[in-house]
Amino acid sequence: MDVWKQFEENGITHSAAHHLLAVLELRETRGYARVTDVAKHLNITTGSASTNLKSLKSKGFIDEDDNRFLTLSPSGESLARAVISRKKLLMQFFIDVLKVSPEQAEIDACKTEHLISAETTGKLDKFLKQAKAA
Repeated sequence: MDVWKQFEENGITHSAAHHLLAVLELRETRGYARVTDVAKHLNITTGSASTNLKSLKSKGFIDEDDNRFLTLSPSGESLARAVISRKKLLMQFFIDVLKVSPEQAEIDACKTEHLISAETTGKLDKFLKQAKAA
């Protein structure tokens, strides 16, 4: 398989990752999340949020009840938490190892948090732990 085609295999786009994270954050801070809340949180139109959330629902990452409240499915929550973990690891690497400014580190981590593989994430975590211990 061509390397560039593997990008598609991650199963989640940058936008989709942010929609999952918005639902997770809203549920943790407010106790609920609706399409309009996600739109406001992401500073996008309700129509855009609705379209993206519909795609996530069809993939089984988000559930919506009869009252239109959104929840993350177990796989959706797992994916969202993995994105958060990857972002933290990437930021730590960029700041501590590469000496990138925290502002730029956050921007770059946000761009890649949903793209790197579990294998690379694990090895990066191991590297950072060894570097910290040294």
